[in-house]
Amino acid sequence: MHTEVVGIDHIYLTVGTLALSEAFYDRVLIATLGFRKSTFELNGDPHVNYYNRHFGIVIRPARAGASPHDTYSPGLHHLCLRVEAPADVDRVARALSNAGISTSAPRLYLDYAPDYYATFLQDPDGLRLEITNFRDERRQRLQSWDPGA
Repeated sequence: MHTEVVGIDHIYLTVGTLALSEAFYDRVLIATLGFRKSTFELNGDPHVNYYNRHFGIVIRPARAGASPHDTYSPGLHHLCLRVEAPADVDRVARALSNAGISTSAPRLYLDYAPDYYATFLQDPDGLRLEITNFRDERRQRLQSWDPGA
């Protein structure tokens, strides 16, 4: 028998300039997506914790010599956040644009799934972020999961 993972608790992102990234993530996560925020220090480094009722995203400063994010190097390719419906993707893209953050035009990505609707943006270090809708396949998986299968 396996122990089921019930969610992602938190994701840590290392950023090049904490103040610049904090301003960006404040606009994306707090102003647009309704996250809350706290700050703390760990091992002498400042951390910014963004959280909602499901999980947290923490940013912390990079060490000296860090280079910009390369999507195709080993490691994180992109971070995708899910909203309820395509209309929410549109609303988020508009809100981000109004906040001065460039996003791709929200659209269907039929190569991914028949109802895959998303917009993409980049953080100050080049990390790609995606906002997508809660697709039927994902919703079905959640609602009809058989732990014994």
